[in-house]
Formats: sequence, structure tokens, C-alpha cells
Amino acid sequence: MRICHEHNMNRPVGEKRFGIRLRLPPGDTLARLLGQDWETLHWYATESERDAALDRIRGKHSYSRPGDFPTYVCTRVTRD
Repeated sequence: MRICHEHNMNRPVGEKRFGIRLRLPPGDTLARLLGQDWETLHWYATESERDAALDRIRGKHSYSRPGDFPTYVCTRVTRD
């Protein structure tokens, strides 16, 4: 099956060793839609890329309402 939009994160991971695991916190209402066991991984080539992305993920998004912040549980992971 062809991927319609190339920007989707369906590319091979390749040599990227540094990652971020995102999960939902216990009791998060989004789990009603995604399931409490939902998680996703984002991979980066360097630690500094990963850490910069982690800062963006944890920060306030421009489209959020005042007082809203992401509720993901973020974990740094490293592939051997």
C-alpha cells in the first residue's frame, strides 16, 4: 500500500538510536479513545536532537488553550 502523505512517520528508523516513548498517564480521558496501553516512539540520530524534541513536546503548544499543557508521560530511550 502506498503512503499518501510522505510526512507521516512511517519511514524506517535506520541508524537512529535515541528515542522518546510517549504514553498516556493513568486516568487520562484520551485513553477512552486510544486505550490505556497506547504508546508511540519517536527516534532521532543524536541525543541533542532528541532532547530538543523532548523540550518541544513538553512545552506549551501554540494551538493550546490558556492553562493547557501536554499530559504525555515522556521517557528517554536509547537503542543499543
